[in-house]
Amino acid sequence: MRREIIFEFTPIGASVKVTAVDVSSGLEVSVVAPSSAARTELERVALQKLRYMLGRQADHGSGTKKPRDREDPDGGGIVV
Repeated sequence: MRREIIFEFTPIGASVKVTAVDVSSGLEVSVVAPSSAARTELERVALQKLRYMLGRQADHGSGTKKPRDREDPDGGGIVV
């Protein structure tokens, strides 16, 4: 099945932030890379990350953490 993906490129100094959005699910991922990188390579990396996250979402359900993850009681992020 083909998915419609939207790519957004945002320059940040000498870098570029690439956001890929899956239209059907609304899932959004971002990567940051040197602005000198080829556009096709930036899209490839962002798409690869999006596919990974879509697969993870399908395996673990929408918005759930991996079972071994837990929040740090001191507020310092996620302890794995």
